[in-house]
Amino acid sequence: MFLTLQPIGASAATAEVSERELRETIDRLVGFGTRHTLSDTKSETRGIGAARRYGAARFAEFSKSCGGCLVVEAPSSMMTSPRVPVPAEIVDVLAIQRGTSDPDRVVIISAHIDSRNSDVMDNSGDAPGANDDGSGSAAVIEAARVLSRQKFPATIVYALLSGEEQGLLGGKLLAETAKTKSWRVEAVLNNDIVGNSGGSSGTRDDRTVRVFSEGTKATETPEQAGRRRYNGGEVDSPARNLSRFIAGLEGKSGLRVEQVYRTDRFGRGGDQVPMLAAGFPSVRITERQENYDRQHQNVRTENGRKFGDTVDGVDFPYLAKVTRLNIAALAALAGAPAPPSGVIVEGAVTPDTKLSWKPVAGAKSYRVWWRPTTAATWTTSRDVPGDTTSIVLPGIDIDTWFFGVSAVSADGLSSPVVYPGPAGAFFAEPAAPTG
Repeated sequence: MFLTLQPIGASAATAEVSERELRETIDRLVGFGTRHTLSDTKSETRGIGAARRYGAARFAEFSKSCGGCLVVEAPSSMMTSPRVPVPAEIVDVLAIQRGTSDPDRVVIISAHIDSRNSDVMDNSGDAPGANDDGSGSAAVIEAARVLSRQKFPATIVYALLSGEEQGLLGGKLLAETAKTKSWRVEAVLNNDIVGNSGGSSGTRDDRTVRVFSEGTKATETPEQAGRRRYNGGEVDSPARNLSRFIAGLEGKSGLRVEQVYRTDRFGRGGDQVPMLAAGFPSVRITERQENYDRQHQNVRTENGRKFGDTVDGVDFPYLAKVTRLNIAALAALAGAPAPPSGVIVEGAVTPDTKLSWKPVAGAKSYRVWWRPTTAATWTTSRDVPGDTTSIVLPGIDIDTWFFGVSAVSADGLSSPVVYPGPAGAFFAEPAAPTG
């Protein structure tokens, strides 16, 4: 069976998720009229500026309650895109909960706070954005409210992004911010459209959430691609193993996790894409049934058919489940040791396979995993003491299986599984010295 995780305080934390809080947040966001990236930035009651200040104020409120555990920042950059023809200031709102013992390792939950209507360039008309992406923003704010009451070895960043609808600009700014701060980003959980359970087809599903993950790294070099095509790794990027990790937590939320082996929905995109382009393991979390009448549409009724992204289209019990899944994943990731680095697999022309890796701070033990090359999830494991960084698996031949390693803490929290070599590495390996 796949790894079952028991994150620090996850059960208690997920129980604290409040549908009332989620509803109040979305009501406030919708109340700003429009959150279009190019809308008013000065008004206290309307536009993207008011929405961003509201998010920052909520983070500051939580920080006050936890004795200053959150540092609220608003990185910005003048940016252009085909949908931003004149340079405009793009602003992200971040709440940073610094880790206790491994603060440079960072896990991120993100959502875009901007909205749009039918005309993506209309920066003045009402664009409620209740589900796209008021729901994701509400999940981020609720995660900060709940998890700021706990402490974790790694740093958690709660990110409200602007400019997604204008070309994934907030995600690009977040990637630049992470690089500037030299964060070792282990995982990004991007929540985009997570609050609706009724689809355009009439199908209703409030029991399933989708997690999208890239198959091969966006940053893969031609040399790495050649090795991966020959030896495997097409379905073992860090994002893919992050998706498997989240699926292992589905019992914490009351949701079934449907893993989708794509970077995003067909031909579409989200803020996880620029994070992947920067080399950071990222997934997109999205509702199972999308209602396209409620996405990117002016609010109106035509022939009895309602259009527009309004609050009545949000299923708050469902959104609470998605939020619980995020909180369980954040707690598990930030509470566990880092994924191992330097994972190497050897065993050509022998009946045995050897795996080795670098020691991980805080790891009490390691877990070596293997599975048939056609299996979707890890099937078999063996534990290794924490003072050991290699193992030989007698009679397990390298040709027939895929292999991976995870790090385990003293209280049983496990990192995501790491596939050997560059194809599966969560963190970029430092360049070899020259000269």
